[in-house]
Amino acid sequence: RYEYPSEVTGGETAAERLARLAWAGLDWRYPDGAPERVRAQMAHYLALIGKLKYEPYFLTVHDIVDFARGRGILCQGRGSAANSVVCYALGVTSVSPEIGTMVFERFVSEARNEPPDIDVDFEHERREEVIQHIYARYGRHRAGLCATVIHYRGKRAVREVGRAMGLPEDTLAAMSSQIWGWGGPGQITEVRLREIGLDPGDRRLALTMQLIDEIQGFPRHLSQHVGGFIITEGRLDELVPIENATMEDRTVICWDKDDIDTLGILKVDVLALGMLTCIRKAFDLMETHHHVRHSLASLPAEDPATYDMLCRADSLGVFQVESRAQMNFLPRMRPRTFYDLVIQVAIIRPGPIQGDMVHPFLRRRNGQEVVTFPSDELGRVLGKTLGVPLFQEQAMQIAIIGAGFTPTEADRLRRSLATFKKHGNVSEFRDRFMEGMRANGYEEEFAARCFAQIEGFGSYGFPESHAASFALLVYASAWLKRHHPGIFACALLNSQPMGFYAPAQIVRDAREHGVVVRPPCINASHWDNVMEPDGRGGLALRLGFRQVKGMPEEEAQWIVAARGNGYAAVEDVWRRAGLGARMLARLAEADCFAALGVTRREALWAAKALVEGSPLPLFAGDIDGEGIVEPGVVLREMTMGEQVVEDYVSLRLTLRAHPMALLRPWLTPEAA
Repeated sequence: RYEYPSEVTGGETAAERLARLAWAGLDWRYPDGAPERVRAQMAHYLALIGKLKYEPYFLTVHDIVDFARGRGILCQGRGSAANSVVCYALGVTSVSPEIGTMVFERFVSEARNEPPDIDVDFEHERREEVIQHIYARYGRHRAGLCATVIHYRGKRAVREVGRAMGLPEDTLAAMSSQIWGWGGPGQITEVRLREIGLDPGDRRLALTMQLIDEIQGFPRHLSQHVGGFIITEGRLDELVPIENATMEDRTVICWDKDDIDTLGILKVDVLALGMLTCIRKAFDLMETHHHVRHSLASLPAEDPATYDMLCRADSLGVFQVESRAQMNFLPRMRPRTFYDLVIQVAIIRPGPIQGDMVHPFLRRRNGQEVVTFPSDELGRVLGKTLGVPLFQEQAMQIAIIGAGFTPTEADRLRRSLATFKKHGNVSEFRDRFMEGMRANGYEEEFAARCFAQIEGFGSYGFPESHAASFALLVYASAWLKRHHPGIFACALLNSQPMGFYAPAQIVRDAREHGVVVRPPCINASHWDNVMEPDGRGGLALRLGFRQVKGMPEEEAQWIVAARGNGYAAVEDVWRRAGLGARMLARLAEADCFAALGVTRREALWAAKALVEGSPLPLFAGDIDGEGIVEPGVVLREMTMGEQVVEDYVSLRLTLRAHPMALLRPWLTPEAA
């Protein structure tokens, strides 16, 4: 029988320890004393958690977060139970529970008797430290990552069935190009087959198409879950087989998250988020250069300058609001408060868009439409979003309050949303939903829009609890970009790969914000991009060797370690740092020797002249009577266009001229 770890330590029961940590955390979060309403919430939630015996689960999450914070790893909890006053006091999340409108019982409920859901995001570069800590603390016989079942979808089904049926690769490539998105049975029609030059009447092709439709949705193989840990009190390998994962030092079980939910087994999600890496590196740079230490909870709240920047859609690199769709929406949304960011994060999603909720919300927000509620009961649910359902919780509460769903039915609907892509069974609730809304006096149009939104959540639903956690990271990254654009750009570059934009776009945006950006230099750069004095009392961004294509970190560390008072020539780097000619050529191609007065071509010429190993005996010493001074080679100077092209080849960005600036005289002669 499955038992969750008891988390009893030092003779203190799990309930006693959770209560002690929670009340102490409340005093820490509210130094001037917590409001009476918050203290009452805490007492109520602790009683409910105790009744359901979930104290060990909250303690496990707290201990994992505490380990990460002790190592300086930035983390942030999210998920339905994470945005409660208990998790806020435990330090699992930095979002105050007063922000949202969620009811705790919807997530830790006596009636549903379902495990709570807390996901914790960690820095993507350091999550492995947390994973290995869990293995070390509980042992590999008690902890394992759960699996995820990979199913056959459109393109994979075409390729694998087609190969089995002996179709040539070019035919399969043409067939799979006809599938959009996830695919699905019947997407490749006879008309489309004819368009790509195939005969739908061919017996083998017809049989192949039939098998492709049949196999879609079938399990293909087991893979690793992104971070769902199963931890037990006894031996996990007595409950389910454990196997080694392909990744080093990882062990997995063969049950997926749906199996875990069905069996009522508690799962702790240890996830990775690139923006947390970026924010932590930015905080470290601020401490180094400005002697100020910030955390997610200590940033100045509701900063008008930050909101002004977002209203201009100046959000390149800012978490969650950097896509073109979000940038288009920001000037229309004009966020001025934190809760506006919560809505901003959640509204540009398939659910609200498919349910046609976006424009009604904007009209009401801008005073172009009167704010009305379908009923007083739904008004309490939809008040904060001006009568327009935007969050997954609201859609679920509409099903319960508006359509008369029982909690069990609403739970089945919620589960069907989570597995919609796999099973596509949300629509089976439509008739029940529409009848319930009609019976309770709601208009057909409103009911249809609500259900369309619920179907949209099947593609991608965003709960208010997740949106609140993500909105904090939106605000943190936007604040950093507004007040410390150089540091933010430096941290963003040092956290790549992540986000929407390439280093070239990040650098160009930083320069547009007044940041001085300097090229990689053999005598000034480190592996990471760094901030250095700009000579005018400010800071300049120095690009690091990590921006040089094909440069390993280990080689860069050798350059820095052997640099001393600086290098004088290409050969100097070869002798002192022990770099091979090939690595020196890469540095030369990136123009890293420019500060030595050596041009790109001269540096490349010098690098190519170096020979690995000792010189041959015949040429090792001077030859008496022979002229040993060779005349210098004069290399043609590169044009600006050639320099820009080489910059992009070696650095994937340029600090010289925008490529279009070189073409402008030909494109618009009158502007020349």
